[in-house]
Amino acid sequence: MRLAGLEAVYRRPNTSRPTPSHRVYPYLLKGMKIDRVNQVWAADITYIPMARGFLYLVAIMDWYSRYVLAWKLSNTLEVGFCVEALEEALGTGKPGIFNTDQGSQFTSAAFTGALLEQGIQVSMDGKGRYSDNIFVERLWRSIKYEEVYLKAYKDRTEAKQGIGTYLDFYNRVRPHQALGYRTPQEMFQREQSRKLSADQEVVLIPGVNTTPLAAEDSLNLAPLLFK
Repeated sequence: MRLAGLEAVYRRPNTSRPTPSHRVYPYLLKGMKIDRVNQVWAADITYIPMARGFLYLVAIMDWYSRYVLAWKLSNTLEVGFCVEALEEALGTGKPGIFNTDQGSQFTSAAFTGALLEQGIQVSMDGKGRYSDNIFVERLWRSIKYEEVYLKAYKDRTEAKQGIGTYLDFYNRVRPHQALGYRTPQEMFQREQSRKLSADQEVVLIPGVNTTPLAAEDSLNLAPLLFK
């Protein structure tokens, strides 16, 4: 949310206003090696300037692959559009940790409750530390300078179409140097498929079983190996 140049033309609304009565969770990512998909997801909100007024954009990203799992637009900062994005993202799987800033939308019981019900650990940036969520911040810089500031959307319909087209390009077409010049979608799907293959590794036990078993099922046959 700290962009210079063109952004200075616009009066920036505060998208990370905390609510003192809401619980703030500790930041869990300091020093952590993030080396797989669905290990950490992150979310943030930014504003989208239009010819008149603003819209607000929330995005949920897989930290490792930079893949944007879900996004929503809203003309208010009520928590509903953030919960909708979360529910959509959870349709693809779930992370071990979910990181956000301390904005009231993310500290609300509606949002944190949805995470805790799924057994997901909640992590929150240090106050004012935008670098704690750096990959989403980089997404905002890209989308604003390469799409939003060039279009000057006249209404929500136009904004939704433009942002949707850009995020599809970001996920599926643009390679990232940090990902070995793969796209976020390619990396996310590749790693998910690799994990699925590992979870479903087959085990054949001659004379005992001729049907491939998932690795976890093979544990039930372990006593037969030692008789």
